[in-house]
Amino acid sequence: MRAMRGWFRDTTGGLPKTFWYLWTGTLINRLGSFVLVFLAIYLTQERGFSASQAGLVLGAWGVGGAVGTTAGGTLTDRWGRRPTLLASHLGAATMMLALGFARDLWTVAAGALLLGLFAEAARPAFGAMMIDVVPERDRLRAFSLNYWAINLGFACAAVLAGFAAQAGYLLLFVVNAATTVVTALIIFVKVKETRTITVSTRSTGAPAGALRTILADRVYLGFVTLNLLGALVFLQHISMLPIAMADSGLSPAMYGSVIALNGILIVAGQLFVPRLIRGRSRSHVLALASVVVGVGFGLTAFADVAWFYGLTVLIWTLGEMLNSPSNATLIAELSPGELRGRYQGVFSLSWQLAGAIAPILGGLVREQAGNATLWLGCAVIGAVMAVGHLISGPARERRALELRTAGTAPVVTVQSPAPQPAAPQAAEPVAPTRS
Repeated sequence: MRAMRGWFRDTTGGLPKTFWYLWTGTLINRLGSFVLVFLAIYLTQERGFSASQAGLVLGAWGVGGAVGTTAGGTLTDRWGRRPTLLASHLGAATMMLALGFARDLWTVAAGALLLGLFAEAARPAFGAMMIDVVPERDRLRAFSLNYWAINLGFACAAVLAGFAAQAGYLLLFVVNAATTVVTALIIFVKVKETRTITVSTRSTGAPAGALRTILADRVYLGFVTLNLLGALVFLQHISMLPIAMADSGLSPAMYGSVIALNGILIVAGQLFVPRLIRGRSRSHVLALASVVVGVGFGLTAFADVAWFYGLTVLIWTLGEMLNSPSNATLIAELSPGELRGRYQGVFSLSWQLAGAIAPILGGLVREQAGNATLWLGCAVIGAVMAVGHLISGPARERRALELRTAGTAPVVTVQSPAPQPAAPQAAEPVAPTRS
């Protein structure tokens, strides 16, 4: 018992209050994140769309997210973390309700696009604020704790949404919007602005040559490209997996129960992962994670009953658990302080591009080449990623070391110069990904 208390203290102790407010908002938001889990089923079974049309709608979400995360990264550095989070959450809640009432294909696609825009605009601000308030020595466990909250909420939402859908799909949209508003209220009441400006920053708060700096950073862009490949595989669990399970005669509630295994395993084991991987090569950990994720998704080609689908979910979840903390800390270390929002935005952009491409590509491959080809292709991508991490890892670690040891200019904490957005304007995200 004493050892357990010591482990709990080592895992959760010493983190700043702002982190815990963000953590609480994340948990509440994800407890109600019903819509994305069941969107593919909703579109095909409730609205009668084909798999390709459902992929188009999910792709529109991804396109909106790509625009949103790019704009969100810029606003995070220029406007501030807090107002960007607020504006994103409230806008996402509004569009969540609008999407629930949309009917025809193009209205649904437009609603998904705008929802993706608002929802994903908060990702760079949230990531930048986490890095701002958590010291480097504590980031591995802080990101693991946050990821744990995401998946605790996801596991509960996946199960509850399966039963809520039986009472009417509109309820999913209403509850999702409500929890997003609650998260915005927590940020409004408890979270202060954390943005800082260096003496070399222009008066607008925008570092000169930001885009050129990022585009010239081949080490960082290489890492983002590998993440894009991983996201193309991972996002099949919310686009093609529910359709594959429906084709096997399994109900939406069964899909919810199977996919909830992902969150349950992460909740049970994620907090032990930092100690497991501490001191190990991040490149090796990321390579192993890529292989495990690829194997898990690849085995879906042979699944036809609930327990087999559950087994594949458990396998790729193990890879996800290894990938997440190493990924998060590496992104933090590769992001220069004055460009933190934009770097976070570019990383999030890889998820949004995958969100636009994965469902469309998955739907086309599945319809044209067959279900087995789709999932075995995921396994091949996992192997390619593993090789990429092993090759590029040393360069990433050298860059992270350079940024840690480089001298930094004095900084001045700046309260957000813009007025706080009024309630009708704002909104944070319900991310379509759980990274």
